[in-house]
Amino acid sequence: MIITWLSVIILAYFFFSLSSLGNKLILAGPPKPNSYIFFVGLSNILVLIFLPFINFSIPGVSILLLMMVEAVVFMGGLYAMYWAIEKYDVTKVVTTIGATQPIFIFILGWLVWNQSIVSKTNIFAFVLLLLGSILISVGKNREATRGYLKPTIIASFLFALDYIFSKFIFLSEPFLLGLIWMRMFAFIIALLFLLSKKNRKDIFKKRNILNKKTGIIFAFTNASGGTAGILQSYAIALAPVAFLPIVNSLNGLQYVFLFFMTLFLTLLWPKLLREEISKKIIFQKIISIILIGSGLALLVL
Repeated sequence: MIITWLSVIILAYFFFSLSSLGNKLILAGPPKPNSYIFFVGLSNILVLIFLPFINFSIPGVSILLLMMVEAVVFMGGLYAMYWAIEKYDVTKVVTTIGATQPIFIFILGWLVWNQSIVSKTNIFAFVLLLLGSILISVGKNREATRGYLKPTIIASFLFALDYIFSKFIFLSEPFLLGLIWMRMFAFIIALLFLLSKKNRKDIFKKRNILNKKTGIIFAFTNASGGTAGILQSYAIALAPVAFLPIVNSLNGLQYVFLFFMTLFLTLLWPKLLREEISKKIIFQKIISIILIGSGLALLVL
């Protein structure tokens, strides 16, 4: 079973890296986080393509309420992340979120289920993956300011909480049924953005996400993010409760993928992304990749 969820989550983080890169390219231009998350939220309705493959039903009231809360937490995490990505380096934001998120999941999982990592080997793998995730986020200039840490830590905590809520839901409902209901609520939350006059102005202004230049990138980014989200949810549903911190710690792979993608684009088009590239940074990334690879190997063996 571990190989199953392990392969699924690795593929998910590859698509997340593509989505993160696309998010940075789009948010570097005219779109603002509130308008961007509106269109991303609307795209959640596409999950209805899975309806013919399930026996659709209405869950109990308590599960429905939990699904609504999950959608709020999920959209809140996305908003905080997009706000940070708009202002700071995408690799720093994504890696800072990922480096702290396993800690929140570990604590929340222990509080909720009173379960820990199942063996010393898995604990060691968790530590290696966490160290690799932290190291890969360290750059020449540490943006450890209140303005930078606030959205990234908030996003990290909300995404960790989303893991816990999602696992609760998947323990109670079939995977596709739970996924459809959660994403439907996320779609409804996106529509609520229209209640604000300021949001409506940002969303429907001429220079926005749906222009010719960014439309294709947005579609590709959203498709990658949607695919990643489904794969991640499936991995959460498959993995035992005690393995949730491990599932999340593997997001270090996302930073490995993202680093090489941004390195390639920065070398070819320096003005496209404002990413720090130097021998020291590359060396740090290589060490972090070794740590992440070692942690992954321990999980597989």
